Amino acid sequence: MNDLIATIAKAAPAIAMLGCFACLIGGGAMIAGRRDVRKGVLLLIMAAVLLGNVVIWQL
Repeated sequence: MNDLIATIAKAAPAIAMLGCFACLIGGGAMIAGRRDVRKGVLLLIMAAVLLGNVVIWQL
């Protein structure tokens, strides 16, 4: 059981960075396309929060 938890803990930053990149691309596309600027800005903020979490996890 501990090996499973350790494996998930090692994969979590990588998965969070994939989510960060997806939020950056999605937010940028929403803002550039003038579809829903508010949601685009929220996605960019979410990407910054995910990036901050990954930085904290690595310390």
